[in-house]
Amino acid sequence: MDVVERLLHKDEDALRLLMEMYGDRLLRTAYLLLKDVQAAEEAVQDTFIQAFHKIGQLQEPAKLGAWLLRITLNRCRMKQRTRSWRHMLPDLRAERETELAEPGPEDALLLGLQQTQLHEAIGRLDYKYREVITLYYYQELSIADITEQLQANENTIKARLARGRKQLKIILEADQGGWT
Repeated sequence: MDVVERLLHKDEDALRLLMEMYGDRLLRTAYLLLKDVQAAEEAVQDTFIQAFHKIGQLQEPAKLGAWLLRITLNRCRMKQRTRSWRHMLPDLRAERETELAEPGPEDALLLGLQQTQLHEAIGRLDYKYREVITLYYYQELSIADITEQLQANENTIKARLARGRKQLKIILEADQGGWT
């Protein structure tokens, strides 16, 4: 029995398997979009909960990964729109950043992603540009796949990608020791 079928039967071991299969990839995407470890973890956790409860809505089991990515993107958009109270309290943010410095399993994943300068520059992009840059370069989705995921026009995605790259270049060149 495959993982989708097992999820349809509400098999919790299948949920754990699903998290092992897609968790790191979704967490990386959510982190790049939200720029906040805790918010990214919450978005991914919400994704798996929603997937577990709504697996019956998945029409093409072969597209499980794309379906999970779409849920994650929607969760990230929701979190982006509704800033939690934690973002307004600088002390808690500093505490989370300190926690990030101590390598744990999840932190190791994020630290493994280093390229800090690039990530920070991507984080400074407007959300719509950050989203397509992340999907294109970190999820390695094609323009057609991004168009499908975001349910947008292909030319819109191409324009956002071009503008995002241009803004990214400007940001990196403006930073000391930037990429010139």
